[in-house]
Amino acid sequence: MKGVLLTAGEGTRMRPLTLTRPKTMLQVGGKPILQYNLEALRDAGIKDIIMVVGYKKEAIEDYFEDGSSFGVNIDYITQEKRLGTAHAINSARDMIDDEFIVLNGDIIVDPELIVDLIVKYESEETSSILMLTEVEDPSSFGVVEIENDIIKNIIEKPAPGEAPSNLINAGIYLFDKTIFDAIDRTEKSERGEYEITDSLKIQMNENKIVRGLKSNNKWIDVGRPWELLNVNEHFISEMEEDIQGEIEEGVTIHGKIILGKNSIIRSGTYILGPVFIGEGCDIGPNSYLRKYTYLGNNVNVGNAVEIKNSIIMDGTNVNHLSYVGDSVIGANCNVAAGTNIANLRFDNKNVKMKIKGEKFDCGIRKLGAVFGDNVKTGINSSFNPGVKVGINSAVGSGTIIYEDIPSNTLVLVKQEYKIIKYDE
Repeated sequence: MKGVLLTAGEGTRMRPLTLTRPKTMLQVGGKPILQYNLEALRDAGIKDIIMVVGYKKEAIEDYFEDGSSFGVNIDYITQEKRLGTAHAINSARDMIDDEFIVLNGDIIVDPELIVDLIVKYESEETSSILMLTEVEDPSSFGVVEIENDIIKNIIEKPAPGEAPSNLINAGIYLFDKTIFDAIDRTEKSERGEYEITDSLKIQMNENKIVRGLKSNNKWIDVGRPWELLNVNEHFISEMEEDIQGEIEEGVTIHGKIILGKNSIIRSGTYILGPVFIGEGCDIGPNSYLRKYTYLGNNVNVGNAVEIKNSIIMDGTNVNHLSYVGDSVIGANCNVAAGTNIANLRFDNKNVKMKIKGEKFDCGIRKLGAVFGDNVKTGINSSFNPGVKVGINSAVGSGTIIYEDIPSNTLVLVKQEYKIIKYDE
């Protein structure tokens, strides 16, 4: 049995982080999202993996290569036009000989979940199996109508209160080759894509057995920037302590840390773990790293900096006297001295963030900023909760940012002042 990982899309809801990389290559807990799925397939016994790539595919191919260093064999198929999940799956059909498992690349699954799929397929007659998971609000997902374990219908994003159940399609499938016959007869949806759920409906209408399997194992959807922080927290909490760098005298650590090679934590630094620090990092002196902070490789954190529950990507500098709260900061950024990235609204209401041009209630009270790669801030600049700054942008000294900044933009504050001599 082969595994198919769908990783051709950009992930527009993750912008500006995905302007320079595919969403599945965003790192949490020290690994790209996609690597967790590859390892889940491998640990479930599936060693032959097809990756359907497209947007910025070089980042994926350069990282995983032929898969040998991860204990698998990888073949790549390029989906030149992103025309939906059915179209993506169909692009791999010439490499499929029999049954196969499909995972969306932007979810994270437990290997036992994949094992459960295989066991169910081998023990019961079926053409397709969908992994299902239960959520409180199913209105943003594909909701299944199910009798016993046989799926009768899939309803995409039902209106609140109109869903037939709270069981949703988790984006994890096991198919036999008859799915390709259904894909051949699948028409474009209203949004102009070939949806695999429409192919499954064709199978249902032809009385083929499509089963659902409810998951009680780990299943994590990563679609929006603040969800990166949730996933990062989960994996850092599960990791074993591993200290390979240097810790100077006078450092205080409560809880576990992961400290990479050639990294140093300087005297006076105070850490509340779990905290992840990559390779080649320089922390302190006198810095404060709070729970669930993730620092990528070659990150510098200056004197008297406080970082809370944030992801700081490779090559970024957070300079002295700065505060970063509940934020995602891209690669090769320079956060100047005295920069404050706030994470709590003055009125204590939920933070809102623009996703694809529309304000979205994130459902959480604490959320800072999202910076794309190569962002520079000036000294004593401030960022309100929920703002995003595009790639290659710069914010001048003393500026207060309260709305999103596009990419390749310079923001300066206009200041007027008068010089008065003491003797006047």
